[in-house]
Amino acid sequence: MDRAQKAQAVEDLKGIFAKSGVVVVSHYAGLTVADMTALRVRLREAGASLKVVKNRLAKIALDGTPGAAGSGMFTGPVAIAYSADSVAATKVAVAYAKEKDKFVLLGGIMGADILNENAVKALATLPSLDELRGKIVGLIQAPATKIAGVLAAPGGQLARVINAYATKDAA
Repeated sequence: MDRAQKAQAVEDLKGIFAKSGVVVVSHYAGLTVADMTALRVRLREAGASLKVVKNRLAKIALDGTPGAAGSGMFTGPVAIAYSADSVAATKVAVAYAKEKDKFVLLGGIMGADILNENAVKALATLPSLDELRGKIVGLIQAPATKIAGVLAAPGGQLARVINAYATKDAA
């Protein structure tokens, strides 16, 4: 890798660290190519990505940023999972770490906050952005449907009473 490629890689990493809601740092030593491919596919389906990084370049990219305190996690064979949604990458990474013992979570970087392994696992238990949006829409729509039901109920009750008298007289 020549100097221009390294400079480009550092710029790419700076963009990832700046634009991502969360960056999950992990060791991947011992995983096969098929395992890594499966992890990449899962992350892609969730709207996240995986990148194997050079530790020195990652430390340079973090230098001077709010997440610079997290540069200590970049030792050994490191891969980062990242997504714009703060929960998507963590959910997939935590689930994969439970399946594969060789995929070890080290921690994460979320803006200026440095997360340890337990914080990453706790973040993975939160609902995703799409789930939260669905809940909000449901909460907004619920009162409208209840009002419509309340307004329609007296008319329905009146119709049932009239129907009961009509069938009573017919019988």
